[in-house]
Amino acid sequence: MRDLLYSLGETPLPPYIKAKIPDPERYQTVYARVEGSAAAPTAGLHFTPRLLDRLRAQGVQIVPLLLHVGLGTFRPVKTEDITQHKMHSEYFEVPVRTAEIVNEARARGGRVVAVGTTVVRALETAATPQGLVQPGKGRTDLFIYPGYRFKVIDILITNFHFPRSTLLMLVCAFAGRERVMRAYQVAVQEGYRFFSFGDAMLIL
Repeated sequence: MRDLLYSLGETPLPPYIKAKIPDPERYQTVYARVEGSAAAPTAGLHFTPRLLDRLRAQGVQIVPLLLHVGLGTFRPVKTEDITQHKMHSEYFEVPVRTAEIVNEARARGGRVVAVGTTVVRALETAATPQGLVQPGKGRTDLFIYPGYRFKVIDILITNFHFPRSTLLMLVCAFAGRERVMRAYQVAVQEGYRFFSFGDAMLIL
C-alpha cells in the first residue's frame, strides 16, 4: 500500500502553493520520522542538523512529539462567532520521556519552547489543568483562540500565518492580538516572507 501511495500520490500542499515541489524533502523537517501528516509543521523547516547540534551544545534539551497535521489546518474560519468553528481532530503522541523532560524543566523554573503551533496543541491537549504534561496518544480538536489560558508553553517559534486562520488565532492568544498585528505590520514593511516557506518569529 505504501508503494502504491508513493507511485500514485503526491505531497499535499497548501492551496497558495501552485507549483509542484520537485524534491518532497524540501517540504519536510530534518527530524521527521513518522509518516501520516498531511502538511509539514512549517516552523520546523527553519532547523538544520547543525543548528540543532548548536542548541544542544548550549544546554537546550530537544525532545520529540507527534501531531499529524490534517487538511483542516488550511481551512479558514468563516463563522462570525469563532466559538462556532469546528476543528478537525488530529492524531498526536507525547512520549513518556518528552513529558518527563518538559515537567522537569517547568518544575525547576525553566522555559518550554514550542516549535510550531502543532507542538502547542499537542502539549496543551496532553496537559492537566495544573500544567502537568501526561504522556499518551489520542486525537485533539483543541481550538486555541484569544482568551485561552496556556498551561505549558513559555516561548513560541512560528511562521507568519494567513488571516482568519486558526493558526493566527492561536498566535494571537499567546502573544496578544495587538502585539501580533504590530509584528505583522513590520513584517510587511520589511518584506518578510509569509506562510509555509516564509520567515519565522520568536515570541518570548
